[in-house]
Amino acid sequence: MDRKILVVDDEEPIRNMLERAFIKNGYTVQSAESAEQALEILKQENIQVMFLDLKLPGMNGVDLCRQIRKDKPIALIYAITGYSSVFELADCREAGFDDYFTKPFELKVVLKAAEDAFEKIDRWKEQQV
Repeated sequence: MDRKILVVDDEEPIRNMLERAFIKNGYTVQSAESAEQALEILKQENIQVMFLDLKLPGMNGVDLCRQIRKDKPIALIYAITGYSSVFELADCREAGFDDYFTKPFELKVVLKAAEDAFEKIDRWKEQQV
C-alpha cells in the first residue's frame, strides 16, 4: 500500500522535522506551507493521512479540513497547533479532524498516530473487498 502523508505547516522547521521523521519511518511525504498549496497537491496525489497546522496564511487549517473532507471522507486528518482552547477543539471535531496535537509535540506520538491511521485505512479497505 502507498503510505503517503501530507504535512501542512507554514513553519519550515516543523515541516522539515515532520518530513524527516516520516521519511525515516518509511512513509512518502508531500508537504505544503499553505492550505492552497495543500489542495493543489491533493488534486494530483491520493493521500489519505494528513497533519495540518491550524494557523496558516490565507485559508486556515479548520477550513482546509472541511474542504478535504468533501472529497476524502475516510481520510485521517490530524490538527497541529501551537494554541489550544476548548473552542478550537470543538471547531476541530466539527470540521472533521480525527485527533489533535499541541506544539511542541513528541515525534513518537505523531509517528504512532500515522501508523495507527494506515492500519485503520488498511482494515477499511479489506472490509470493502
